[in-house]
Amino acid sequence: MPFDNLNNNHYTQAEKTAVVEAISTLETVLAGRFKNLSPEERKRYGSINEQNKLIVNKVLDYRKNQSNLSSPDVDWEEFQNDYDSRSFLQETIAKLQNLISGLDNNKILHDFDNYQASLTDYGYSQYKAGTKIAGFETKVTEISQFFSRTATANNTTAQNLKTEE
Repeated sequence: MPFDNLNNNHYTQAEKTAVVEAISTLETVLAGRFKNLSPEERKRYGSINEQNKLIVNKVLDYRKNQSNLSSPDVDWEEFQNDYDSRSFLQETIAKLQNLISGLDNNKILHDFDNYQASLTDYGYSQYKAGTKIAGFETKVTEISQFFSRTATANNTTAQNLKTEE
């Protein structure tokens, strides 16, 4: 017997509404802070790598512990604000990525359950089509278009290989 119903944990309407409202709230709160960067700007400014983050952290450490060694040409209040914002955003991104990962895993299980149930229904429809009960032949024909034929797939693969050579 195949595994089915891998995820029987379904969302209530209240939970769905709460999630949609929470996301809307996030979008509203954050929208004014977003900056659109062109691909060139993203490449130009990029993200500092781990080595450069160590430099920033060391400069901040010196600023906090030996401020007399800090350059007077740096706006240290802005430096601290940038650092705090960056830390907040990094923590927020990590939390959102964890949520996305959990949601994606949950969706995969629901997709699998739907697909397995659909295959079961298709098999039942094939059986019923064999009994000539009205409607099942049409249903089987319409669903069968979504299954690839092995010979066709092999021919397409062979043609693709010839094209690539």
